[in-house]
Amino acid sequence: MGPTVDIAGVQVSSFVIDAGLAVLTLLVLRPLLGTTFVQKRVWNVPLAEFGILICLVGFYVFLL
Repeated sequence: MGPTVDIAGVQVSSFVIDAGLAVLTLLVLRPLLGTTFVQKRVWNVPLAEFGILICLVGFYVFLL
């Protein structure tokens, strides 16, 4: 992606789109993490979710 994307006439940074994709992916993964009992094995669940979010943002920045 380029440095900016035009959505309905509004210039949006590509990082905002990558961060939005990461948040949507995390929202999809959250129930999966709950059903596989990962949340019970993690000491601090919000910190683990934030770490996953940062990894997903980096992945989408690298991928797109």
